[in-house]
Amino acid sequence: MFLSIDAGNTNITIGFFDDEQGKWQHEFRISTKEKLSLLKLEKDLHLFFLENDLKIEMISQVGVSSVVPELNPLLTQFCKEFLGKSCYFINGKSYQTLKVSTTKPNEIGTDLMCNVTAAFERFSQATIIVDFGTALTFTVVDDQGKVLGVNIVPGLKTAVRALFANTSKLPEVDLKFPKSAIGKNTIESIQAGILHGYTGLVKGMLETIQAEVQLPMKIIATGGLSSILSNLQNTFDEVDRYLTLEGIRLITQANLKNR
Repeated sequence: MFLSIDAGNTNITIGFFDDEQGKWQHEFRISTKEKLSLLKLEKDLHLFFLENDLKIEMISQVGVSSVVPELNPLLTQFCKEFLGKSCYFINGKSYQTLKVSTTKPNEIGTDLMCNVTAAFERFSQATIIVDFGTALTFTVVDDQGKVLGVNIVPGLKTAVRALFANTSKLPEVDLKFPKSAIGKNTIESIQAGILHGYTGLVKGMLETIQAEVQLPMKIIATGGLSSILSNLQNTFDEVDRYLTLEGIRLITQANLKNR
């Protein structure tokens, strides 16, 4: 079983890939909003292993994508002490053996390169990857696997929290579609503004990118919030919540194979 660890600004996501069945079987998330200790991480994972009938000896390899460098020592220690394994951290040199490439390997986030790797492996053509995370990102790769660039805007929850934090009377609301695009009360007004507004943002960004690139493009969505904008589902060729985890697996295995 392969273990992918995706350390982001909001959560650490750990995915379990069953090599025999060829699919992702389990997913564990833990918040990084508050200071995370090794003890808590090990305690929560121990419980998760028990609840899902998982055993540490089932883990064969561990790959890590981290955009939060402060977490790297913790993750290294966790893998060594809890899993009894060394882990492979994806970095700017990790892409040299892959089908995809970027002119700025140390600048683009490893999570985005994992998305690109998994998407290009699947489609083998020009692709836009829309990642609904702490930030909402649009990563563009051409038909040769070269990353053309990335667009970044605040994510859905980030936008809601910014509105809540910077106004005295507006409440923090749940991210669910109201019945109307015209809010009838404060909560519905925020929901309508954020959710319908972001729907228009995503559609407009995709149209603009496609008009500029002028290539037939696949569009794939990922990220923990990818299912919230339900009226966008027909916009995407595919929605895959495991895309980043799959990219971590592919990049790690390609690099460990050449060692």
